[in-house]
Parts: sequence; C-alpha cells; structure tokens
Amino acid sequence: MIGRKLALRLAADGVLAGRAVSQLSLVDVVEPARPAGAGLEVVTRTADLCDPDTVRALVAGRPDVVFHLAAVVSGEAEADVDKGYRVNLDASRLLLEAIRAAGPEYVPRVVFSSSIAVFGPPFPEAIGDDHCTAPLTSYGTQKAIVELLLSDYTRRGFLDGVAIRLPTICVRPGTPNLAASGFFSSIIREPLNGREAVLPVPDDVRHWFASPRAAVGFLLRAAELTAEELGARRALTMPGVSATVGDEIEALRRVAGEEAVARIRREPDPAILRIVDTWPGRFDPRRALELGFRAEADFGEIVRVYLEDDLPVAAAGA
Repeated sequence: MIGRKLALRLAADGVLAGRAVSQLSLVDVVEPARPAGAGLEVVTRTADLCDPDTVRALVAGRPDVVFHLAAVVSGEAEADVDKGYRVNLDASRLLLEAIRAAGPEYVPRVVFSSSIAVFGPPFPEAIGDDHCTAPLTSYGTQKAIVELLLSDYTRRGFLDGVAIRLPTICVRPGTPNLAASGFFSSIIREPLNGREAVLPVPDDVRHWFASPRAAVGFLLRAAELTAEELGARRALTMPGVSATVGDEIEALRRVAGEEAVARIRREPDPAILRIVDTWPGRFDPRRALELGFRAEADFGEIVRVYLEDDLPVAAAGA
C-alpha cells in the first residue's frame, strides 16, 4: 500500500532529492500497479526477493535509490516463523549483498522501512532517540537485525543506508491484512464504509500512529538527506501521534456520529493483545524532527487524511 502511494508520488513529482527521476522500477511478489499518467519510464516486475539470482538481476540496473518496503507483516511473522525470517531477514540480506557485489563504485541510497516494533518493554514515559532496541516479537527482531546490517554495510561503504522506524500506518485503505495492528485501521475504515469492525483490545490501549500520506513523506525525506546530516547513526524513529483506541473512536464519532461507532464490535483477542502490549505508545523523536520529518498533529487529522485520500476511492470502487 505504501509502495503504491510512493510510486504515485514519484511519478507525479518527477523529482527526487533535487534530481529528475528518469526511471521508476516497481518490484513486488504480485504484479505492481503502474502509476496512471506517469511522465517517466516505469518498469514493473514480479519477483521473489528470497531468490538470490532474482535479486542480483534487479540490482544489475544500478538504481540510484532503493526503497526496500517488502516484508511479511507482524501477525504473519509471529504465526509463521520460517516465512517471517525468510522474507524479512534473509531477503533483506540478499538485497544488501547484491548491492555489495555490484562493485565498489556503486553506492546507492537504500531506504529501509523498519518499525517501532524494534522496541520492547519496559518502556519509559516517552521513548527517546537513545533508547535501546529490545524487541519481543519475531517481526521486531527481524527489523532490528536488518537495521544493524544496514548500518554496518553503510559503515563499510557498500551502500548509503537509512532505516526509518515507521509508526503504525493508519488509516490503511483496502481490505484487512494479517498485521496484528490491522484493527487500528479497521475500526475507522470499516464503519466509514458502512461495515462492521472487530475491536480485539481494550479502549485504553495506546499506540503511535501516522497516516499513509505522512509515511510517503518520511520515505522521500529519507532519500534526500545527506550522509553528513545522517552521521553514523542510520536508524531514525519517525514522528507520529500518540493516541488510545478510545481516542480513535472519539475521532470517528466526531466525523461520522454514533451510527458509525455502533458498527464497532468488541471481541477480545488475547493473542493480538499480547503482541500489541509489546509495542510502545509514545515517543520523543527529536532527531527526526530536527532533520525535517513531519507527521500529523492529532488522530483527527489522520482520519481527515483518509477522508481526503482514500475514502473517495473506496466509494468509487463500491
């Protein structure tokens, strides 16, 4: 979803980090959607990043910037440990190794979508830039390992990497996925589309959010930062909104009233709550803010982004 929105933005802008984009290569395990009306060359490929030969072929074109977004989501990575490590860790290592093998003169900017799941309890009131990564999920562990690899490959001059720790991206358009965090989106998205949503956790669960629009902005900003601005520490926690499930519901009530809120059905799920309880709910991301990353100011603004960017598309599809 984020990759599709990023591709649309790059095709519309035609510029990245102050340079004209001459070609956009979109790679996914299913056929990527080609941005409509793109004024530049767009190449789409279906590929499995777990195959070394495939990854080497993708890197052979030597793209200047690589956005690495491919991953198995949190709930699926926890349920299928082999798949999680194969996709989230092994495929990432293959990508980094393919870039390294392309030759010492090839040093692309690599933007890796990490996650706040790299942090685990106990948490301070707000997690700052110096808080240690200690994940308590397989997904968070896989993301943390790739952060370390990205940093080491950057130190050795094999590539120029930056990892951005994304908040939970909300409100996600489309249909629910296997992410443990998916309900954060569904309790807004489904009622706004006239459907029932299941809420598996209590209203006082607090989490860290940003919109898909903000996520695209994070990726673009990460691509344009200089090595001097980034320094040696290449993993950045992104800004976001700290809100409870109750705050979400109140934002929905303000937008769509009691009829929409009544479409939320509470159905506790201990397995999801165990995962969510290992995720932090508040950050102090001052380094990212100083570097120019921006997110929404409150959860109401996140809902407004969905209303502007994605609800009209959902309504048209219906």
